[in-house]
Amino acid sequence: MSWRPQYRSSKFRHVFGKPASKENCYDSVPITRSVHDNHFCAVNPHFIAVVTECAGGGAFLVIPLHQTGKLDPHYPKVCGHRGNILDIKWNPFNDFEIASCSEDATIKIWDIPKQLLTRNLTAYRKELVGHARRVGLVEWHPTAANILFSSGYDYKVMIWNLDTKDSVIMSPVRAITCHQDVILSMSFNTNGSLLATACKDRKIRVIDPRLGMVLQEASNKGHRASKVLFLGNLKKLLSTGTSRWNNRQMALWDQDDLSVPLTEEDLDGSSGVLFPFYDPDTNMLYVVGKGDGNIRYYEVSTDKPHLTYLTEFRSYNPQKGIGVMPKRGLDVSSCEIFRFYKLITTKSLIEPVSMIVPRRSESYQEDIYPPTAGAQPSLTAHEWLSGMDREPVLVSLRPGSQLRSPQPLPPQRPLSSAAAPAPLLPLDPTPKQAAEDSRRPCSLLEEKVPRWAVEHRLEEKKSWLTNGFDIFECPPPKTENELLQMFYRQQEEIRRLRELLTQREVEAKQLELEIKNLRMDSGQF
Repeated sequence: MSWRPQYRSSKFRHVFGKPASKENCYDSVPITRSVHDNHFCAVNPHFIAVVTECAGGGAFLVIPLHQTGKLDPHYPKVCGHRGNILDIKWNPFNDFEIASCSEDATIKIWDIPKQLLTRNLTAYRKELVGHARRVGLVEWHPTAANILFSSGYDYKVMIWNLDTKDSVIMSPVRAITCHQDVILSMSFNTNGSLLATACKDRKIRVIDPRLGMVLQEASNKGHRASKVLFLGNLKKLLSTGTSRWNNRQMALWDQDDLSVPLTEEDLDGSSGVLFPFYDPDTNMLYVVGKGDGNIRYYEVSTDKPHLTYLTEFRSYNPQKGIGVMPKRGLDVSSCEIFRFYKLITTKSLIEPVSMIVPRRSESYQEDIYPPTAGAQPSLTAHEWLSGMDREPVLVSLRPGSQLRSPQPLPPQRPLSSAAAPAPLLPLDPTPKQAAEDSRRPCSLLEEKVPRWAVEHRLEEKKSWLTNGFDIFECPPPKTENELLQMFYRQQEEIRRLRELLTQREVEAKQLELEIKNLRMDSGQF
């Protein structure tokens, strides 16, 4: 019998968590004191949104990602709800649109301006009124544009189509009424054709959202689930909750058979809720405990044992909530594969924590950055509601890649159905569609414009943008930390421009040599 090592080979065995320095944290942030078990934080490549304390209703802050340091105590808020805000989610296909739900039983859709807020934002774009009691969760559909899900304390999950002109939507497209208690968690599979829910009645359900029909149901007395998560294309579900002995526990399920869990693992005896996060590109699972300072991470596989413990990031600062940066907002030059934003109420601090794969090479690491879901929907709302399913549109994270997602549309756009992303089938050309065509990536315009002109235009556009903001619109620094950050940013921009200039000089010399050779060849004949 041959001896086998106890460890398994993996490129993610040595992943470590790197907390940001104090200068790169967000200080003096009035984080909410709500006891609701939600993330209270939403992040995209442009902004970080966090639920805050506000007298006379609910509010949240929208802070530009680059504006680190101490927050102005009079920083403008996004406020308009009459009750406390319980959940916020950015639109995955528009970095300037966010949804919020509240104890006032409404959901509001907000357009965030590209420039910095100078006063409180109270004008919402849409209001969704349909729940009879407070709304606890909102989730955007992962592949279809303008489809939003919400769950309330009236035990209903509602599906909303935002692709309408109405500013107030009184009735959802569909209401799912199969739950017998409060819904604690919602999760979609990769193409959004299935919805998994964890309910307070101790049951996990897999639902066809368009039909409102329960396909699978788990009722395990030994595992009380509070959060549930689809694990990408592995056809598995992961739930976190408590065991019969009140220990915090994880359970892995086959999505086609929820009668018995594939595996169960007890973690500890703490009482805080466990928030699971899954990265389908690396097959890594991160488990974050409310009230903990640690972040555990595992590697998920289809073979037994399905969960392989890697290690954990340890910290003395407990988190009340957590935000996660989408993959397209990560720093690939430092081999960053995941980034958390910890809400630390004891210090009124938001601390970024980067999960990094240690590599010596500074070049782009293709093996840890496969094509990932981008910021472009693969379906319109009408197509999804009519029964179509498509996988997400994948993009490359390689810097300067042509496959990168286009910049999201600004919020000042028409509210009609023509404003939705163009479907894959050809439609009759209209003036609005022609305007949208001008925003498409350069690869679609190569037939009309020479490639060298498009590349030159893209390079000029990149030189104007820094972290997604126009450098001419950035406000002057208010603190010494902001001044240092702007100085380092300018130094980096100067270095990049020098490299670009050197590259252009080399290309010019090559062209001169080619012209000289052509003249010599023509002179011989």
